[in-house]
Amino acid sequence: MYHKPKAKSSEEIEREYKSKKSYFGLPFEVKFCKKCIISNQRPVSEILYKNNIKTQKKTIRIHDDGICDACKFNEKKRKDINWEKREKELIDLCNKHRGNGNDYDCIVPGSGGKDSFFVAHMLKYKYNMNPLTITWAPHMYTETGRKNMENWSNAGFDNYLVTPNRKIQRLLTRLAIDNLFNPFQPFVFGQKFLAPKIALKLGIKLIFYGENAAEYGNDSAEGELPTMNIDYFSTNKIEEDKTFIGGVSIRELKEKFGLKHIDLLNYLPINKDQLTQSDVEVYYFGYFKKWHQQSNYYYAVKHGGFVTNPERMPGTYTKYTSCDDKMEDFNYYTLGIKFGLGWTSNIASFEIRDGDLTREEGVALAKKYDLEFPKRFLEDLFKYLTIGKEEYPIAHKMFEEPEFNYEYFMNLHDRFRSPHLWKKTVNNEWQLRNTVWDDAKKSNTLTDKQELNAMKWEGNLGDKV
Repeated sequence: MYHKPKAKSSEEIEREYKSKKSYFGLPFEVKFCKKCIISNQRPVSEILYKNNIKTQKKTIRIHDDGICDACKFNEKKRKDINWEKREKELIDLCNKHRGNGNDYDCIVPGSGGKDSFFVAHMLKYKYNMNPLTITWAPHMYTETGRKNMENWSNAGFDNYLVTPNRKIQRLLTRLAIDNLFNPFQPFVFGQKFLAPKIALKLGIKLIFYGENAAEYGNDSAEGELPTMNIDYFSTNKIEEDKTFIGGVSIRELKEKFGLKHIDLLNYLPINKDQLTQSDVEVYYFGYFKKWHQQSNYYYAVKHGGFVTNPERMPGTYTKYTSCDDKMEDFNYYTLGIKFGLGWTSNIASFEIRDGDLTREEGVALAKKYDLEFPKRFLEDLFKYLTIGKEEYPIAHKMFEEPEFNYEYFMNLHDRFRSPHLWKKTVNNEWQLRNTVWDDAKKSNTLTDKQELNAMKWEGNLGDKV
């Protein structure tokens, strides 16, 4: 039974803090990178189908010199990698897999956003490949997302769109937010598992994703490899007691929530032996071409009519990143609650590494926007996550409060606020104990004038194409 969450008292969280308790295995001492604005609380990529509430997170490493792994990898991109040589490797790879024009010779997963558009368009029009684009449908399309999907096809691409059973997806998403405070986790399962499954069915041997996870802080050794670790989307055997979706085991989903194996098929990893025997190869396009998000945006505008969100997205200062799904607002917001790093911290860190922002600008933008509450799609969220009796005659019995509403959402926050990150003020309001803007003030790296100038920053989204 999933009980209705209750608000946490200041006394309770202070007791936990004094005992040096941190949730999710996060480092108790918060450290910020001296080059970007990310902290050592940011989790790195993991094998999601093994993840439940007890999972201890591995986080980005900040070295003794105060620089994080992501910044060190970016520095290597600028100084040490021979990109001409890498492009020759890409050409050889394309030559190996290029067909005679009678069928698709590679797969590019994506939503028609700037990055997937860039990869598919480059492969087709520069490297003479015949890519099939595939899409795992968003939870709830935004109008911007629909337009960019249409623009992607209009730019000369076939697209296979897989839309999952929404009743099943809604239930799994509700479980994910209740158990993990991560409304995006089941979606990522489908997104990550779809491409190799379609490749096997169609006999296509080559898949291209965008950037390597080392760009975000995974061990830089991963960035040395052109291929994705197949453990992310395959397994030797699905053990129902050890395979989790939304923090719930497969066995429990079947026995307590009334789901069948076919209901979960899209969310289960592929058989590893079947994958390796098929010779399907999964590559990162960013291994061969220097990855730069703003350049991808300008490229997509020029070659595909990519459109941005009509308004700044809550929690950040941009209009062009992750704008296809209404659930994205809540994905980044919940990450901010759990790890003390919101949408702005993540995007600004990337742009600082790419030279598109100064660190001072990033710090001030984080202070201004990072944990802004996402209001614009609240009613859509509540409707999506409500597990009604008529729709879910078995599953609804597992929830003390099947209706998902504002009070439920706000109280759920408290269950996932780690005491080493959060405290309550005298006014009973939540406040971060450590912020990058306070850290910058203490280290004298941010002057009042710099902060004032940066607070006026409206992003790098201009007319350049």
